[in-house]
Amino acid sequence: MLNPEHILIPFDVSSLPPGPWLVFAPHADDETFGMGGALLKAKREGIETHVVVLTDGALGGDRDDLVSIRQQEIERAGDLLGLTGLHFWSEPDRGLDSSEGLEARTQDAIAQLEPASVFFPGPLEIHPDHRATAFIVWEGLQKAYATNHKPQIIAYEIGVQNPVNLFIDITSVISDKKKVMNIYASQNSENNYPELVLSLNKGRTFSLNESIEYAEGFYRFDEEDLQFSLREMTHRLIDKYQ
Repeated sequence: MLNPEHILIPFDVSSLPPGPWLVFAPHADDETFGMGGALLKAKREGIETHVVVLTDGALGGDRDDLVSIRQQEIERAGDLLGLTGLHFWSEPDRGLDSSEGLEARTQDAIAQLEPASVFFPGPLEIHPDHRATAFIVWEGLQKAYATNHKPQIIAYEIGVQNPVNLFIDITSVISDKKKVMNIYASQNSENNYPELVLSLNKGRTFSLNESIEYAEGFYRFDEEDLQFSLREMTHRLIDKYQ
């Protein structure tokens, strides 16, 4: 017998994970496209939120001043999202890869900010920097847990559906999420990203009550999952569909 639906997807929404939050975003805009609704709800609830942008975003268009433009965009977005802290690591765009240095830097950020919840992109994302961020943060979390820093471990979706076990209802903040997404003019000129993100958020209501118009999907891992590599853990999640 194959697993029933409730093993693969929630049928109810959840309350926000505990704060403070530390969100790792591969590029300036991923924090908003992926979990801007949750960040806006965190702002309403007075949850402290920090975002680390790993890459400089230099390859997201043809302009010479794109790095500066994208930093200005996320600073404006951060004001609307109510971010407590915004941190730039300026790694090369499309050159992000797991390394001891970045894993240690992730561990240090967790130790310094002491988040109750850490967010990173899901492992089935399409963009290589998104997946690289997942591997980097996972390995940083393994190191952090070994030193007794133990935040909740949560993956978020950016461009495609990933395994999920937690939904956040963002219906009440969807108009504000649209406003924040529109700040990223440099990226929206490359593709219709806000429209695609809204489609993803709408599609995530498939198993939810009809009163919920938009939702963001997450996967909350357990502490024991860190005994595996993220590669192994991803295969374990996919095996649930068999």
